[in-house]
Amino acid sequence: MPSRFQAAQLVASPLYPNAIAWSDENLIAVACGHLVTILNPALTLGPRGLITIPTCEPYPIGLVKKEDLLAGCLLPNALSRDRRPCVRSISWSPLGMAPNFGCLLAVCTTEGRVKLYRSPFCDFCAEWIEVIDISDRLYDFLAKTNFGQSEILDSEIVHEQTTQVRLSDNLADVFPNTITGKGHKRRRASTTNGIDKESETFGGQLIGNGEKLHAGSSPHTNTREEQLPKITADQYASRSQMLSSIVVAWSPVLCLTSKICTAPQNDSPHRFSIFAVGGKAGKISIWRIHAPQCYSIEHNRVSPGVMLVGLLQAHNSWVTAVNLALLSSNSNHQVLLASASSDGSVKIWLGNGEKLLESSESDNAPFVLLKEVIFGNIVPVSVLSLVIPVQAPYKILLAVGKGSGSFEVWTCDISSCKFDKACSQDAHDYVVTGLAWAFDGCCLYSCGQDNYVRSWLLHGSSLCEVSIPSCTPGLRSSTDLPDVFFSCLGVAVSPGNLVVAMVRNLDVDQLDHMYEGRAQKAIVEFFWIGGQNLNMLFNTSQDFVKESFHGFSQSELLYWESNILWSLKNFESPDKPLVIWDIIASLLAFKQFMPEYVDRILASWLSMSYLGSHMDLSINEVLTHISDNLSKITSRQLHILNIICRCLVLSMLKADEINSKLNFEEQTSAAGEQQTLWIKLLFRSEKELRERLLVFSFSSFLAKNFIETGYWHPVGIAQMEQWVELNRDHVNDQLNVLTSEVQKHKSRLSSNKFEVEERCSYCSASVPFNSPEIAFCQGLESSNRDMQNHKLVRCAVSMQVCPATPLWHCKCCNRWASKLAPETLFTKPGYPVDFKPLTEACVEELSKPLCPFCGILLQRLQPDFLLSASPV
Repeated sequence: MPSRFQAAQLVASPLYPNAIAWSDENLIAVACGHLVTILNPALTLGPRGLITIPTCEPYPIGLVKKEDLLAGCLLPNALSRDRRPCVRSISWSPLGMAPNFGCLLAVCTTEGRVKLYRSPFCDFCAEWIEVIDISDRLYDFLAKTNFGQSEILDSEIVHEQTTQVRLSDNLADVFPNTITGKGHKRRRASTTNGIDKESETFGGQLIGNGEKLHAGSSPHTNTREEQLPKITADQYASRSQMLSSIVVAWSPVLCLTSKICTAPQNDSPHRFSIFAVGGKAGKISIWRIHAPQCYSIEHNRVSPGVMLVGLLQAHNSWVTAVNLALLSSNSNHQVLLASASSDGSVKIWLGNGEKLLESSESDNAPFVLLKEVIFGNIVPVSVLSLVIPVQAPYKILLAVGKGSGSFEVWTCDISSCKFDKACSQDAHDYVVTGLAWAFDGCCLYSCGQDNYVRSWLLHGSSLCEVSIPSCTPGLRSSTDLPDVFFSCLGVAVSPGNLVVAMVRNLDVDQLDHMYEGRAQKAIVEFFWIGGQNLNMLFNTSQDFVKESFHGFSQSELLYWESNILWSLKNFESPDKPLVIWDIIASLLAFKQFMPEYVDRILASWLSMSYLGSHMDLSINEVLTHISDNLSKITSRQLHILNIICRCLVLSMLKADEINSKLNFEEQTSAAGEQQTLWIKLLFRSEKELRERLLVFSFSSFLAKNFIETGYWHPVGIAQMEQWVELNRDHVNDQLNVLTSEVQKHKSRLSSNKFEVEERCSYCSASVPFNSPEIAFCQGLESSNRDMQNHKLVRCAVSMQVCPATPLWHCKCCNRWASKLAPETLFTKPGYPVDFKPLTEACVEELSKPLCPFCGILLQRLQPDFLLSASPV
């Protein structure tokens, strides 16, 4: 059996499949009954975020006559099962959709309501903040279009007491032949023929959805009810289904320029994500969620632009699973939508990116049916997992989990639109509750309600089961957490594909009812999968690993090395968010008892990524060679190198000491030769990135139209000039030439906004420029004639003294920023050879809150008792 290396207990039990999700910023969300718990996998015992599901008011969709209450179509509405709404589905947005560049979390409840939430980055609380109510937007659209009915409804007013129903369902509603397990007793209202006994006494009429069944006791007619139309029972059931959502999913971010926008200010690309919501009516509502045009950590009332694209009639019964993926090419962007239903059907849809950008509030969403992969049968589909491998961008891998416990894997070649069924596995005894692809579609993890988690390896068109690695580096003690599970309701893979997390319900009958039974209802377990056998070795050093170490066999160490190298290579793409927490954590664990093994992995990685080939050199020889090739290395590679230096090799040194170079000579002399080489490499790498930042800043400053709105322009030109002057003998000659051009351009502008002198924000004293990291004001003379000098931090982007306002913070290098760097800085392949093209074109205004030296997400520093993400 595999050994977990850490675990986190939960106070509520998950109830539905896919109850766990891992975000691009390294946060985990777990749907736990009436709560959503958000935790940091790097600090499982640390602070957590929380979303409490409220009970919502019903939508006024119409009135039904009393004699129609016993109609068969209203039976699902009349049965009240849960007195409190629970979480049915959750989904993380891609990075950059929140006002602080983080991820939004979509939550769908058993009442059929869908809302978007953001982290409380500026609210100083644990409860996440509601951003927008998608269900309200859907109701407004349906009400405006009369719920898709062409005929005018009779608006006769009914002056009778009314009753309201609540729409809530549990797992048995979708999978009636399965067992929900121990500890999940359902409370049902006392009913006769589907109607509450109280309502038989008082009578009543249905006026909306979303509330539990009760008799309207008011003797007077409500004003809102007087304005509602009289509808039939079938119309009421249809409208209720249209408003009842079941599952939610996001697409990756699309970046397109609209053809219908003619204004110059609208020429900039539109960044948006497609948000899909499947419902009981068999329809999928397609939403276009726009990313913010600028990011902030101060303003908390910024809402994303939300537009309903249209409604897609995907199935004839409940939509139980939805997945989206992006199919990109040089000519256009297309969105793949996989949908599944309770009738067992699975379909693949294709949407054009430009049409998705330009469409709005249409009865027909701009998606065309690509293929009906599985036709309807009696077995409902519980989960889907869709992936397009990076190494094969025209290949689709689709895993379909079913209520019978089996799952199927389908492959498709987009160029020929040929679908093939790779396999069908009877993997579980009960409902398949989770499917997750890993290692670019090479490995699939499945979990079921039978409490089993299985690992599968895909080779071409065949799938075989492999064991989950049992040896765990840096195993932490978890004996204080119980191991009495009876169901697993979700599985998720880390961004680096080295960790798998699963959520399991505890058998409360076997726990201490006084203590454990009250506080522990479920557990999130974390397992290392870096030693997974993928039957391929990614440039491993087989000559070095000749024997087993500390319980690891020779083959397991080779698998670990291969998978870590694959993961590091995967993060070299600038389009992938830089979240390498699992890589750093695994290497730190190995470093404790196998430092030579870690050095060998780093030597292999550095020689392949930075020297161009796998050389049989020692780590010291590799470090010496890399220093001469930094100008040819991409910015993303330099960012990964800096993170490895700070968080792994030099983890014993404080970030501030490295930044300010305090006691540098003493540290290098006391350290060994290898550590000295790493420190020097880190300084040269960060100097290289700083020079690139200055090149983009000076080039933008020299651009003829840099003052025009809609373009990014630099701040802190004077401070940048001073830094070049202080380091004139150590910077690139071309940068010295570019600095001279900036000085000439400033003299022609004759503007005082480029003044060098800065003032302290505390005492207004002058602040000289001596370092790009920190500054000390000259101070004011106090009453006792002592000088009071304030220590100030400088912006990592502009080098200006940071104001006394909330600042962006980097968790890796501990630097601060008040201004953000242009996106171009993070995508350039190397040091610019020719500056002329840069000075003739403007740099796009879009700036991302990413550290210019580490490339990770900048955040607002939170107190220790509040949740924050850990990219490294």
